[in-house]
Order: sequence, then C-alpha cells, then structure tokens
Amino acid sequence: MRSISILGATGSVGTSTLDLVRRNRDDWRVVALTAHSNAVELAGLAKEFGAELAVIADETCLPLLREALSGSGIAVAGGLQALCDAAARPADVTVAAIVGCAGLAPTMAAIEQGGIVALANKEALVSAGDLMMAAVEQHGATLLPLDSEHNAIFQCLAGNALSDVRRITLTASGGPFRTWTVEQLQAATAAQAVKHPNWDMGAKISVDSATMFNKGLELIEAWHLFPVGLDKLSIVVHPQSVIHSLVEYRDGSSLAQLGPSDMRVPIASCLAWPQRMDTPMPSLDLPTLAELTFFAPDEVRFPATRIAREAAEAGGAAPAVLNAANEIAVAAFLAGQIGFMRIAANVERVLAATMPQAPSSLDDVFAIDHDTRIRARELLELA
Repeated sequence: MRSISILGATGSVGTSTLDLVRRNRDDWRVVALTAHSNAVELAGLAKEFGAELAVIADETCLPLLREALSGSGIAVAGGLQALCDAAARPADVTVAAIVGCAGLAPTMAAIEQGGIVALANKEALVSAGDLMMAAVEQHGATLLPLDSEHNAIFQCLAGNALSDVRRITLTASGGPFRTWTVEQLQAATAAQAVKHPNWDMGAKISVDSATMFNKGLELIEAWHLFPVGLDKLSIVVHPQSVIHSLVEYRDGSSLAQLGPSDMRVPIASCLAWPQRMDTPMPSLDLPTLAELTFFAPDEVRFPATRIAREAAEAGGAAPAVLNAANEIAVAAFLAGQIGFMRIAANVERVLAATMPQAPSSLDDVFAIDHDTRIRARELLELA
C-alpha cells in the first residue's frame, strides 16, 4: 500500500485523482486532503477515504469542517501554514493541485519533503520555476508533470537523453475561437469563451485556452521541466486533442503520446510511475477519429504565445509578472469589464510598464505577484 496526499482535493484534478484512488482503494492510504473553502465536500471525501488529516485554507470555514468531522478521528486544521504542514507530511505521492499562487508555498513544502510530487499547479513553475527546480535538486524530490501536455512529453522522453532531443512540440486545441476572425473575437463573450470544445475545465483556464495563454504558460513550464532551450520548444494547434505532445530526436524519429481528453490518463501515469495502472478510459478508436489535423499558431489573432515566449526569454521576474497580469485581465473579462482582445493587450502593457528584480525567494515571488496585480488593475482603469 502506498500513501498519498492531495492538495486541492475538491478541484477537478483532485476529484479525478480520487476517482482513480477509489477504483484502486486497497492500493492507497490517504494521508492528507486539502481544499480552499468547500468544507462540506472536503469532510465527505476525508470520511470516504479515511484521511488522516483534512485542511481548509479559508480559516473562516474551519468551524464547519470541525463540526462535519467531529467524532471521525480525522485531524482538522485551517490556514496557509496548515496547508504547508500537510504538504510536508511524508507521503509516497503528493498531488499539488491548488490553483493559483496560493499553491506556491504548499508545493514548495511538498518538494522539501523529498518525495514524489505530481505537479498540476501552473503558477509554481511559471512564477517561481528557478526556485522550484533548485529545491527539487537540493532535496532530491521527484517532480512528475501532471498537465496532459507535460506528462505526454515526460512519457515520450522515457529512457532517452535530453541531449538527443531535436525538438519538443506542445499541442494546443486552439480553444473555442480557433477559426474566428478578428472582428468576431472582438465581440466574443465570456459565456462563449468558457465552452471548450474538448476539455471540461474551470472558467479561468478555459479563457486561457481561448486566448492561447494556457499554451504560453505551458511553454514556460516546459522550459523549466525539460531544459533543452527555448529554441527547441514549439507549439502546434491540433484541434482533436488526441496527440498531447511530441518529442523529435536527432535521428529524425518523433514520439507522440496519444490518449482521450481526460485528466485521469496523465494522473494515472503519475500515480503508477514508473509502472502503469488501469483506468476506466476506453481505447482510442482510430477509424472513428478518421483524421488528425495540425495548424501553425496564429500569433496575430492570438498573440499570447509570443508574449509568453518573450517573457521566458527575458527571464527574471517577467514570467511572474506575465502570470499575475493575465489573471487580472481574465478576471476583468469574465466580469464584463473588458473585451476578449484586451486580455493579451493588457498583459503586454503590464509587462512593458513594470519589471521588478528577479525573485530570490518565495517571498519575492509573492511581492512581485501582489505589486503586479495592483499595477494591472491601475492600467485597466486608465485604458
């Protein structure tokens, strides 16, 4: 029996992970489950899986969690420090799936514990990639990428040297607006943007897919996870989302990982690594798929990938600024305050307007994130 902690247990990645644990119940001992504010669902999951500890990030919800778990024997805690303490508990696998910068400190605590960390938190590598990767090296942790694209690359690299890689290609669905004109994009609504054609995701990441910022952020993640150089990282639009990424080697061979558009596939890869495990996913029916198509990204209609690459090239604080500015712009779009095309334009304005010193600690990252959000809101009001 292996032990597991899930940071962000009530989110989409957390619930998908627990679905796999549920199907293989005798193989897992659940150490800790955490959530942001959904105390009722967290309590139900903690009871179902016999967790040793349940942690709620929003301390105002702690009394409700305590009441829901009264008499269960499950330890209860709340707040950021409690999240970090839960992440630091020894576990064979820690799934880091807390969304946003709130996940930075717990993810670092999990890495410092020195075990296997299955990483789904984009902000960890986009905003603090150098710090995170240095901690992985220092503490001997194993970082397994849980995003479908990076997990696909990880699988395609198995048994091969990075020095043999000619190119790594991340695939992008293109989102719901792939074929829209600039005029149509200018009138796009939030309701249209969150209707992803292939994946069931939250509002923020669905908008990121529509703008292509998700792929820009994933490019920065890949730059840290697979250090082959930015010049060897590329993006291709693949509307069917069947091929999740490709690795081309110097001999001309290209390896691709294919699978259904379901996060349980990359999650299973991380949970079972270096072995494999059963999932409920059906086999790919290639004749039914009929054809797979590919297109070059259009950085005129969707400049986000160019902006992200330039932020990676600039290094230092630029990726953290990019991430924070994008979150503010997406929130403004979802609230109806700005149009769809203004998201990328505002991010670029923030990057041009402010560039702090490179972060040397997580506190620096938090400060950059905080100050960038203030500046991003000011620029929104001035526009």
